[in-house]
This record gives sequence, C-alpha cells and structure tokens, in this order.
Amino acid sequence: MDIKEQLRLIPDSSGSYQFYDMNNTVIYVGKAKNLKRRVSSYFNKNHTSAKLCVMVPQIEKIEFIITNTETEALILESHLIKKFKPKYSCRYFFFGDSSRCCF
Repeated sequence: MDIKEQLRLIPDSSGSYQFYDMNNTVIYVGKAKNLKRRVSSYFNKNHTSAKLCVMVPQIEKIEFIITNTETEALILESHLIKKFKPKYSCRYFFFGDSSRCCF
C-alpha cells in the first residue's frame, strides 16, 4: 500500500503515529491531537528542516494507535520512543543515550 492510500486510512482522532523505513524499522514516533492532519502535514509541503528533508523520503509505512486524549497520546509516545529508539525522534534524548539523536 502506498503512502497516499495509508494516509486515507488515518482517522481524525488523537493518538501516536510511527513511521517505518524500507527495512521495517521505526524511524520516528510522534503524537497528535488530530492524527490525520498531523501525519498528512509531513507529505503536503516542502520542508526546510534538514531532519524532515532526510526523514520523509525514507517513510515506507505508517502505523498509528488511537488514544482517548492528548495526554494518553503523550504518554504512549514516550513509551514507544523508549521501546523503539527511533533515530529521528530527538525526544529520545530525554529518555536515553543522547548520542543517538542525529540533529
């Protein structure tokens, strides 16, 4: 399934999202009040940040977990970052080895 098809499946709910590369490795974990709006924003504009210019072309798969509140999404995001240690989630800095944060 291509990215456009995956984006159509994302709901307007709060939750956490995970981006995977071609090796099925989680490269980014984020949270959103509105998953559809937030995740779609990565693919609907030209990026000026070096991180996004490098990361977005690597995204092959998107997964998401719906939560009841933004607070739950924040907690879930924190747990997923600790679990997957994604290379583009610089919030990993607060949870572990800051040398893994490449930006």
